[in-house]
Amino acid sequence: MTSTTLRLSSSGLTVALRDQGAGAPLLLIHGVGMQSAAWAPQIQALSKTHRVIAVDMPGHGGSAPLPAGSDLRAFVAWCGDVVQTLDLGPVNIAGHSMGALIAGGFAVDYPNLTARVCLINGVFCRDEAARTAVRGRASQIKRREFDLQTPLARWFGDSAIDQRTRDQVAQWLGAVDLDGYATAYTAFAHGDATYAAQYPHIQCPFAALTGSDDPNSTPEMSRAMVAGAPDGHAIVIDGHRHMVSLTAAETVNAHLDAWLKMPVTKKEQL
Repeated sequence: MTSTTLRLSSSGLTVALRDQGAGAPLLLIHGVGMQSAAWAPQIQALSKTHRVIAVDMPGHGGSAPLPAGSDLRAFVAWCGDVVQTLDLGPVNIAGHSMGALIAGGFAVDYPNLTARVCLINGVFCRDEAARTAVRGRASQIKRREFDLQTPLARWFGDSAIDQRTRDQVAQWLGAVDLDGYATAYTAFAHGDATYAAQYPHIQCPFAALTGSDDPNSTPEMSRAMVAGAPDGHAIVIDGHRHMVSLTAAETVNAHLDAWLKMPVTKKEQL
């Protein structure tokens, strides 16, 4: 599962990606501070039936950064550039955390290029306390004052699988480019309501999945994301937190497989 580099046709930026399997395309976008390798369990399982493309987000892994100050809409436009450069649409798209914000925005801005969308551990209209806290962390990251242990403590519990996964995630987080991290995290901190009012208009199969114990990407948020969407489904996995795609990989993969089998309407097939 080696990474390759592609130059995007619109922006000219380079993007690093992992491309495996054949069939209908599935695009995976990781969370802030991570890299495409974090999707390894999903790539292994879902590439048996689909062409799975996992990308490094801008400023992460091997992908070129967006300019400092880029907001969520800039990251969504970058995603549109990826999909159109690879000629993937209509594409199944799933994102984790910041990747979920990008995926949701993509489904809103590029409905004819979206077959299905799944938001994993996504955030949605934070309350004032959560908004203040996450924007404070964004400011700390800009000043390079953040520590690794604080997010890891939120993301993981005490189980054996949590602790094994925590070690790997700590390595990815520790290796991230700080400037790229700051740009993405600031967009993440300010982007939770950018597309929220438009989620009910998403017409394709729309899933929102999280762990029951995730304190920031809560089950209530997942339910609110899909409320009103014609084909929306909320999924909560008991006993897991923010890195559920790794700590409960088999369960997540089963839900993703079911989501990929949901029928799309003729509109999404245009």
